[in-house]
Amino acid sequence: MRQKISNIYRLGIKELWSLLRDPIMLVLIVFTFTFAVYSSAASMPETMNRAAIAVVDEDNSPLSRQIVSAFYPPQFQTPELIAPSQIDPGLDAGTYTFVLHIPVGFQRDVLAGRPAEIQLNTDATRMTQAFSGSGYIQQIAMGEVNQFLSHYRAQATSPVELELRARFNPALNKTWFGGLSQIINQITMLSIILTGAALIREREHGTIEHLLVMPVTPLEIMVSKVWSMGLVVLVAAFVSLNVVVRGLLSVPVAGSLPLFFAGAALVLFATTSLGIFMATIARNMPQFGMLTVLVLLPLQMLSGGTTPRESMPKAVQDIMQFAPTTHFVELGQAILFRGAGFGVVWPNFAAVAVIGAVFFAIALARFRKAVAAMA
Repeated sequence: MRQKISNIYRLGIKELWSLLRDPIMLVLIVFTFTFAVYSSAASMPETMNRAAIAVVDEDNSPLSRQIVSAFYPPQFQTPELIAPSQIDPGLDAGTYTFVLHIPVGFQRDVLAGRPAEIQLNTDATRMTQAFSGSGYIQQIAMGEVNQFLSHYRAQATSPVELELRARFNPALNKTWFGGLSQIINQITMLSIILTGAALIREREHGTIEHLLVMPVTPLEIMVSKVWSMGLVVLVAAFVSLNVVVRGLLSVPVAGSLPLFFAGAALVLFATTSLGIFMATIARNMPQFGMLTVLVLLPLQMLSGGTTPRESMPKAVQDIMQFAPTTHFVELGQAILFRGAGFGVVWPNFAAVAVIGAVFFAIALARFRKAVAAMA
């Protein structure tokens, strides 16, 4: 047993040295846990950030000027007042994302209780901003109209007042969600890529044949790749979480980091095994890259980290219960966002451990078969 542990340790150190000699993989690790995390979190799709808006104010009334003044950074750029003839050229050229057209007599119609309309022209090619921005602009315009009317008419008091309190993210800052979710996604992605690339690299360089003539078993070779590449991902994720997410993005972490990384280690046991299994199927790095895309997209998009699982079809929810990323997203969000303890997330820990054991057993059987074929 001592000899087996020594073999696993030394083979793992060999994997780390091989990784250090691979500049492409080193650049990928640094990029994935720094720029990719920061940029994705700072530009979440639902977030409006300095959207270009112009206003055609033909009414030029106190109400129209109040509406124009309600659009300001950081959601919108300072509104630009333009003539009606500039609407189509500005949208065609991509100068404006939104153009608000306030017609003549708008304030008069509002005060008289007659139907009053504002036209909003949107550049729908900027799909994300167009979708969320239209709702923002409608809320802002209606809020300013209601505030303006409150100075002229008595408002009936509602017998029920709804008070909204947002827990875990009081300011509804999407960067908080984006930063932590990206850490979870990158752990999954990089662990699969690193372990799979390590095996394919040995096969392409011919070093796998050297290992086969040594007194080591396929189990020892596989475990060495799992612990070494998993350690690299854990260290990179720890640095990214503390430097990029908590430092640069100023995202607070509610729960226990040791508990989160314990869950991450269990998930790495499953995902690194999956990476080795995929590497035994692919013949070279291009094939492995294409296979990775086919596997990673469902794992990340259907795990609940991007969209709520409740909005997915029931069949998809049932199938994704067998994916380690689904339970990792649940335990990660519970710990990092809501400060949950082990008593809350232990079912996810247990599920990940079982899934990891199954993945490891399947990958080991496939790896032994591949090694036997090479021998």
